[in-house]
Amino acid sequence: MSESLKIEEIIEQVVLVGVSQQENDDDEDSLTELAELAETAGAQVVGMTIQNRESVHPGTYVGKGKLQELRQMVLELEATGIICDDELSPAQLRNMEEILECKVMDRTLVILDIFASRASTSEGKIQVELAQLKYRMSRLIGLGISMSRLGGGIGTRGPGEKKLEMDRRLIKSRIAQLNRELSQVQMHREVNRGQRERSQVKVAAIVGYTNAGKSTLLNRLTHASVLEEDKLFATLDPTTRNLKLGSGQEILLTDTVGFIRKLPHHLIEAFRSTLEEAKYADIIIHVVDSSNPQREKQMHIVYETLQNLGVSGKKMITLFNKQDQVEEDAVGKDAKADKTLKISAKTGEGLEQLLEVLEEILREDKQFLEGIFPYDKGGQLTVIRKYGELLEEEYRENGIYVKAFVPVELYKNLEVNLEKVPKRE
Repeated sequence: MSESLKIEEIIEQVVLVGVSQQENDDDEDSLTELAELAETAGAQVVGMTIQNRESVHPGTYVGKGKLQELRQMVLELEATGIICDDELSPAQLRNMEEILECKVMDRTLVILDIFASRASTSEGKIQVELAQLKYRMSRLIGLGISMSRLGGGIGTRGPGEKKLEMDRRLIKSRIAQLNRELSQVQMHREVNRGQRERSQVKVAAIVGYTNAGKSTLLNRLTHASVLEEDKLFATLDPTTRNLKLGSGQEILLTDTVGFIRKLPHHLIEAFRSTLEEAKYADIIIHVVDSSNPQREKQMHIVYETLQNLGVSGKKMITLFNKQDQVEEDAVGKDAKADKTLKISAKTGEGLEQLLEVLEEILREDKQFLEGIFPYDKGGQLTVIRKYGELLEEEYRENGIYVKAFVPVELYKNLEVNLEKVPKRE
């Protein structure tokens, strides 16, 4: 291929912009995270700036003086665009593009772009497209004036407004179609949940801030072969795998979408069925990146997101992960957790203790059973092995001696056939 025919990929050179409304705002950290998001999306950050204001400017996000400063900054750094750390309104987007004469993006658009590149399953692709269309739809509503200066009466509709109406209809139609497809997927997910409930198998949902090490943990425990990368939102589609514990008990582990500050509401709505895996789980495993200086803030965001999803009253295990990257023996604290452990999913440190804790929690929902089953009732052992924890079995003259932990709902049925004879010395 000749040099003239080669097509080079254009890398966006961007300037990041934030607004700090309070003295103790974490805007610097938020902008640092935005830089990571931008780089994950394929852009190169060439500059960043924060304006201290009592509130975001309703028309231009930042004030007029800052806007002129930003315009000069874009020219000097030869930037191709800017990314604002908050979701922009259609008016803010339009006004900023007119004044700065460059591409203007916001945090939501960048996250949507990353999600679009990460989605691999049909469900993930539907959810991302739905979120993108809803985001675009909200922006179309405010673009009517810029697309046509006419309108307001019969026979005065301009070609721009006509195109706008057509775009709206097409997007509405596509959204309706995607909602139908997504409802089918949700029905399938609910059927699977129902089957899991009937099978008595407990479910643990792995949650945490993006890039905390959730996929690495799932892989280490279940050999799931889920993509592991030191990137934000490296994995998007949830994965469920079976984990067999040392006692023979089984539990399902479900990886979930990583949380992040200012997670776009379009995404929360689109991914609700996926995120709600945590709502229907029996145990929440909260993975925290111990090496991140912002871990306390990230933990707060995770709990805030769980609360918004209606997740409450669950057993909570918090894992302070990436201990291999922590220089000092820092003690992780989480007052909201039932149990906290220090682990390294990468090296395997602390995972034996995690398995023991899971065994203990599963045992809490079971009742202790001891006695002898007549030989004609020997089939009950199959039920115990499948749904409970068989500690001992011994074949005697009068039957099969059993010591086990079984689910409360099965205990009465098993007890009927049980002869309560103490174990012989």
